[in-house]
Amino acid sequence: MTPLIFNLGPMELVIILVIVLLLFGGSRLAGLGKSTGRALKEFKEETKDLKGDKKSELDAPGDQPSAGQQSSSQQTPQSPIQDPAANDVRKDG
Repeated sequence: MTPLIFNLGPMELVIILVIVLLLFGGSRLAGLGKSTGRALKEFKEETKDLKGDKKSELDAPGDQPSAGQQSSSQQTPQSPIQDPAANDVRKDG
């Protein structure tokens, strides 16, 4: 027994396929299937590339500090903290 898709039996599916074939024609459906296959193939390749790029970014040796180094968020600032009012240049007039 075939599984039901959206409560459609095999006879309803055959009728739908025949109507689609009559509307679009055999050559047009073949081209549509071919282009859909190409699009899916490209999509899979791109997702593999993105996963590979993300993995290589995580595995990069220069990104992580060594045991003797502190991370950039834990380092002390090199320059003293300046008063924001000292940089305020307004002309009253």
